[in-house]
Amino acid sequence: MSQGPLIVQSDRTVLLETDHADATTARHELAIFAELERAPEHIHTYRITKLGLWNARAAGHTAEYILSSLKKWSKFDIPQLVSSEIENTIARFGKLEIARDDQGLILTSDSRAVLAEVSSNSKVAELLEGEIENGYRVRDWARGALKQQLLKLGWPANDNAGYTKGAPYPIELNQENWSLRGYQREAADKFELGGSGVVVLPCGAGKTMVGAAIMADVKANTLILVTNTVAARQWRDELLEKTSLTEEDIAEYSGSSKNLAPVTIATYQILTTKRKNEFTHLALLNARDWGLIIYDEVHLLPAPIFKMTADLQARRRLGLTATLVREDGRESDVFSLIGPKRFDAPWKDIEAQGYIAPANCFEVRVSLPDEARMEYAISDQESRFRIASTATAKLAIMRKILKKHEGEPTLIIGQYLSQIAEVAEGLGVPKLTGETPVDVREELFRSFRSGEISTLVVSKVANFSVDLPEASVAIQISGAFGSRQEEAQRLGRLLRPKQDGRSAAFYTIVAADTVEQDFAQNRQRFLAEQGYSYEIVDAENL
Repeated sequence: MSQGPLIVQSDRTVLLETDHADATTARHELAIFAELERAPEHIHTYRITKLGLWNARAAGHTAEYILSSLKKWSKFDIPQLVSSEIENTIARFGKLEIARDDQGLILTSDSRAVLAEVSSNSKVAELLEGEIENGYRVRDWARGALKQQLLKLGWPANDNAGYTKGAPYPIELNQENWSLRGYQREAADKFELGGSGVVVLPCGAGKTMVGAAIMADVKANTLILVTNTVAARQWRDELLEKTSLTEEDIAEYSGSSKNLAPVTIATYQILTTKRKNEFTHLALLNARDWGLIIYDEVHLLPAPIFKMTADLQARRRLGLTATLVREDGRESDVFSLIGPKRFDAPWKDIEAQGYIAPANCFEVRVSLPDEARMEYAISDQESRFRIASTATAKLAIMRKILKKHEGEPTLIIGQYLSQIAEVAEGLGVPKLTGETPVDVREELFRSFRSGEISTLVVSKVANFSVDLPEASVAIQISGAFGSRQEEAQRLGRLLRPKQDGRSAAFYTIVAADTVEQDFAQNRQRFLAEQGYSYEIVDAENL
């Protein structure tokens, strides 16, 4: 028994004493298999979940590793019930195997009892077609659906049915002026061993380069799915600069362009566009013999893409993300249909290596004026959130922060277009929203990077895949109800290493004693998951 920072409880919750000298190290190990639930000042609460354990197992961590980590950092003995549940849950992973013989897909196990249990389930039975020795034949189209159903029953299958090679295409990394970082190479290698799955890396840590490395390993036609056209063009530019691919090798398939090439970059929006109640661009998924499909920002995958992906199980699939958290709770579908987590590097580890900038995070609380407080009191929940988020009292705080960080490249990030317009006018700085034409956007980003403008007011369009390497201050004035996935993207805007080595500052302005303050707990939870301190300050103390 150690004097560590953890207390493991019989309900599979784990308490972390944040002020303990070993708290940071223990948190990094805990995050491999447990999910943070609550993060007040001194004690953080984690929960050990089945999906968390299976993701850890898929990434190469054994029950012995998990239990030894808990024992090393726990103040007290691990409850026997928890130890048994961890061992039993881990043992379930791969007890069933999906494989392929000369006739097609098969589901096998060395346990007749497990086979009997799952095959007696009506939803599983309709995906099977005939018994064989130690298993069943699987309907050709049912590989993805079967994995989903087996996971729901608590028996995640190990998919060893292999992948089509796809149409070959020569892709090499062009490393004359750069080289893959150690963790990027490790992520690519672990993906290659698993065949499909998710790589979790912080914004600014080079997820695109991991994708490029895997493309160079697979050497086949590749379909890259991204959140928007800005992201599509960034992928194209990175691939042109860092690989042997030429402009003729890469095509953009979006609202404005419908071309195909050996490497095709498409937006989620175009794939989910419906006409006469049908997905009109679904043929893109089979338009070429893809050897690899990359899902950028996989935590934002629209629901219809899961259904499409269920039919793509013979293709290698790579998910890239800064967080596996999905606000719709469909993490299990990412696990089943894209693949389990293959690699996860803690943000603070990469920060320590100098690849992303350190960040200081602050929540600044302001009071609603009396008039707004009365309107807030008589409004419904949705209106209350908007009233709190768009409080005019926030403008004076923005001015204070801008003065404190005068001359530093600063992003002011908001949710509501009317608020963004008012702030841009009130501060006399340019704004950028989804309505801003792409060429104007790119010119604004260029001016920001070059230092011609130091402050930019942006909508959530800046959450995803926007490369602003020298942004060192962010002021968040409103957001999507404290979404953790949004927090990952917004913090990530600041984490590119700074040329002068300075730290980044991440401010969130919150209306005190409102629903906005309540939702801020999600924000605290995400930042604590990643090992960042989170300081709450009054407006007067800025």
